[in-house]
Amino acid sequence: MIETSLTLPCGVTLPNRLAKSALSEQLGTIGSHAPDGRLVKLYSRWAQGGSGLLVTGNVMVDRRALGEPANVVVEDDRDLEALSAWAAAAKSDGAVALVQVNHPGRQSPRSLSPRPVAPSAIGLKGMGGAFAVPRELTVAEIQDLVARYAETARVCVEAGFDGVQLHGAHGYLISQFLSPLANQRTDQYGGSTENRARFLLEIAAATRAAIGADKVLSVKLNSADFQRGGFSEDESIVVAKALEAAGVDLLEISGGTYEVGAMMGVTKRESTRQREAYFLDFAERLRGEVSLPLMVTGGFRTKEGMDEAIATGAVDVIGLGRPLAVDPDFPRLLLAGKRSEVAGMEPRSIGIRKLDAMAEVVWYTTQLWRMGRGKEPAITKPSAVGVGEYVVKSQLPAVVRGVAGQVPGLGGLFR
Repeated sequence: MIETSLTLPCGVTLPNRLAKSALSEQLGTIGSHAPDGRLVKLYSRWAQGGSGLLVTGNVMVDRRALGEPANVVVEDDRDLEALSAWAAAAKSDGAVALVQVNHPGRQSPRSLSPRPVAPSAIGLKGMGGAFAVPRELTVAEIQDLVARYAETARVCVEAGFDGVQLHGAHGYLISQFLSPLANQRTDQYGGSTENRARFLLEIAAATRAAIGADKVLSVKLNSADFQRGGFSEDESIVVAKALEAAGVDLLEISGGTYEVGAMMGVTKRESTRQREAYFLDFAERLRGEVSLPLMVTGGFRTKEGMDEAIATGAVDVIGLGRPLAVDPDFPRLLLAGKRSEVAGMEPRSIGIRKLDAMAEVVWYTTQLWRMGRGKEPAITKPSAVGVGEYVVKSQLPAVVRGVAGQVPGLGGLFR
């Protein structure tokens, strides 16, 4: 099953059903937010791994709005050469490569955005003050953002990528517009499900016009926010139908937000754990409503589980995230019959329960950084060491690099 090819509605063919889903690499240059050379090494490594589809981590549409200090930002063609090198690396072994296009909205840390923007002036709950209360976007600003998404997509396709994925999940800006908890507007962008989906659908239309009919337009969408009164499965089906009508080529199903991390398995039931995939039940329900190709990411660990999910017809593409941070050759070995399940996926703990989930994310991020330096993952590295590396190489240097960049000869010390 997983070894079969899949032709998307736009005509682009995936050589197999395995996809590297988006992981936030945080390998943009500090200050200029250009693609760093480490992304070329990382995606060359993943290209060798055999996935039929590679989806990059967040590429932001506005350098004033960052989710992390080292996000790549594409507002225009100033970094076209670096983007082209990244695209060539990702496609070097035959994979289809998409750029995930995103805006954090209110999910931008206070250290990066003291006054972020969002559909409504409603802050995140339970974040300990790490995120500031956002300012409500004006209609003119919303329309500017629609154009920014489309321009980012255009530049990325010009650089050689096969298309883009619009990030409409995990509580980022598009997801915020979809959520009745985060979006309490009373104009054409708020209220009904159709109005809350307007921002996403306008972006999809503008993006399709910008990239052309023969490039891949994908969307990542929450099955639900898993919050009382939030974006629901019923609403997700309504939006999915609208996206199919809008000509989307591939819909990736996920779930949760910063407030409720379903995408990390936080809400996973025992029945779902036994079936591997976190969102497979919803995908089966959605398949009865839409015919566009569906991708499910989260929880897949064995070939048997992947083949079974595709055989049911509910899923067309299997998304793999963290497994490819520790076992980049897993797809190739799986397709060759030399591996039946991923290894190195044991829970990572630092012994502080409230911090373990974040420590695990950080540990996987540092594995991406190793591959970006041309090294293999170090799965025996303790979680606490990973957290320390992340703090030293991401948070502190973000400040130091910004200062050093203003002094000739010093910036290169902190790459």
